[in-house]
Order: sequence, then structure tokens, then C-alpha cells
Amino acid sequence: MLGKYNCMHEQLASYINAQIEVSEEELTTILSYFKPLKAKKNELLLTQGQTSQRSYFVGKGCLRIYFTTEDGQDATRYFAFENQFATALMSFITGEASEEFIQAVEPAELLYISHKDFFHLLDIIPRWEKFYRSYLEGAYVTNTRRLMSFITLDAVERYRQLLAQNPVIVKRLPNKMVASYLNISQETLSRLKSRV
Repeated sequence: MLGKYNCMHEQLASYINAQIEVSEEELTTILSYFKPLKAKKNELLLTQGQTSQRSYFVGKGCLRIYFTTEDGQDATRYFAFENQFATALMSFITGEASEEFIQAVEPAELLYISHKDFFHLLDIIPRWEKFYRSYLEGAYVTNTRRLMSFITLDAVERYRQLLAQNPVIVKRLPNKMVASYLNISQETLSRLKSRV
């Protein structure tokens, strides 16, 4: 069935099958809308002011979604590693200009689906609606947990929580990006790493 697809399509197929039940025919149709893309380290896939027209599935590497604060600092909202999706979701949903950037922080092998094709799948494959709902629910829970952590936890507790829930961020990424994800300075992060 997946003969004409590469191993990344097989990776995506496994991911989709873990989320929803679809027939082989439906799965083949879904996969046919995903195109491969390689991104170089630090390459920007979306910049502030553009409209988010693609949703990315990470086969290999890491994507970062971030915005710039008023004082010119990067504030990282999300990292997507292997077998995760990434898009500037607010812009993808509303069609408005994105406040966010999407950057490959490691050389990345991706599959992407266009906004038009993503929503076309909702019309032709009823179960894709369940996939989309699951994706939106996951994004909502992740973002709400992060917001609550900024309000209720101090820097040490946020760092401990990150180590417990998502240690790959600390293991794979530079301190500058980890600090921007935790909303702390690099100096504070260095102190925390030596203490925790």
C-alpha cells in the first residue's frame, strides 16, 4: 500500500493510525496530500506577518515556534520533534497574518500539507475531523498547561517540570532556546542546571 511513499510517509501513517481508524484507501488518500520538504538548520519556514499556509509533520529534526517580544527577545511557544505536528495554529485557523515564526532548529526532514488540502480532507474523509479535533485538543491542553506554569510556578519548578515531562528539549537544544521556552534568562538556566 505504501510502496510509492517514503519511510517518512510510513512514519506519518503510523502516527495517523494511532489517532484515528481509517481504511487503507482513506489513509492512502490522506498521505497523498503530504509533500516532503527538507529544511536546513536555522531555516525559517514562516515569518511574522505571513499567513500560515502549511502544517508540518516532523520526520526527523526539530521545529520551533516562537514570537518576538516588544523588547526584541525571542519567546518560544513550542518545539516539535520527531512524530509531532507543528504550525502557527492561530494563523492556520483564522487566515490572519501570523505573529509567530516557524524555524528549523536542527536540519529537518518534514512532510507538509497545505491549508487548502488539510481542510479539503475534512470534506472528503469524515474521520479526519476526529484527527483534527484530537490535534486541536492536544494544542489547547499544551498551551493552557504552559500558561498555568508561568502563572503558578517559579523558575526552578518550571525547569523541574520540563525535565519530568519533556527532557528531550533540555538534552537536544541550546541553552538559549531552552531559556526562551521557560521564559527565563540564560544565566538563570545555567544556575538551575547546576543545582537541579
